[in-house]
Amino acid sequence: MKGKMHVAQVEHFGQPLVLKEIDIPTPGPGQILVKTEACGVCHTDLHAANGDWPLKPTLPFTPGHEGVGIVVALGSGVTAVKEGDRVGVPWLYSACGHCEYCLAAREPVCTQAKFGGYTVNGGFAEYIVADPNYVAHIPAGLAATEAAPLICAGITSYKGIKETQARPGQWVVVSGIGGLGHLAVQYAKAMGLHVCAVDIDDTKLAHATRLGADAVVNVKHGDPVAAVVKVTGGGAHGVLITAPSLPAFKQGVAMTRKWGTCVLVGIPPGEFPIPLFDVVANCITVRGSFVGSRGDMAEALAFAADGKVKANIELQPLSAINTVLERLSRGEVLSRVVIDFSSH
Repeated sequence: MKGKMHVAQVEHFGQPLVLKEIDIPTPGPGQILVKTEACGVCHTDLHAANGDWPLKPTLPFTPGHEGVGIVVALGSGVTAVKEGDRVGVPWLYSACGHCEYCLAAREPVCTQAKFGGYTVNGGFAEYIVADPNYVAHIPAGLAATEAAPLICAGITSYKGIKETQARPGQWVVVSGIGGLGHLAVQYAKAMGLHVCAVDIDDTKLAHATRLGADAVVNVKHGDPVAAVVKVTGGGAHGVLITAPSLPAFKQGVAMTRKWGTCVLVGIPPGEFPIPLFDVVANCITVRGSFVGSRGDMAEALAFAADGKVKANIELQPLSAINTVLERLSRGEVLSRVVIDFSSH
């Protein structure tokens, strides 16, 4: 497909993204071309643009790993999708497919995995080249703008709740009620769990209550650990920490019930000091969770297709991406911003 497309690229770490026009890419053998309809904006995009993590993207690159659109061209040998399908191009862009992790449906930790909007160009662009074997298949009736946050924030929060191993009727804490957390509350309720939402913002906690949270705790008001222990009757069976905050991580472990599991999802810069005595003496599991498998993706989208989970979204044009990222860095985004390419 010939022509130009608009993109927002990182040319220098820590600097505003550059809006420009480049050639529309051509899918090679085993690849597809997706015409972007919507792309969610994730806190990871901010980390990518700032070069915060040890493995840095190669400059220049196009961020965005919540891109959803229509397949408009197929490279040779593609059979997994067809032109006209609506798909999502997620964080897990591709993996080897045959290592011990891929065979166990743990492909996000495959040593050959590629990541959308990070190690390969992503969705802050009008067209995306994708691997058809790893795209998300968007259920009929789910709009692109609604689906976009689910292919990262949705699958990450859903998988995180699963990783707590909490059973229906037990308590989970969701720490950080933002883009991931507001979805985690909904997934947890749909899975039959009692939810205690924890945040520093009463507005976000009120939102959590509207979404079904059974209890809320504002970290700024008194002792949050004591409050959680009281409301859950001894601590939560599972704790999911989505907030990119080191204090939230420390509090999350302390909020975990004996023999419970604390799942780490947010990735703040810095080292996490684990209270070893408490972890050992209380038999607490501390576990990292990194997006999810293709099976988790299908499950996460199915909840939304059934009307049990819905992302709270704010639509913005691609031209506003730098303003959106600035707001995200200041914690001024209530839930999830989605770039709407139909408004371009």
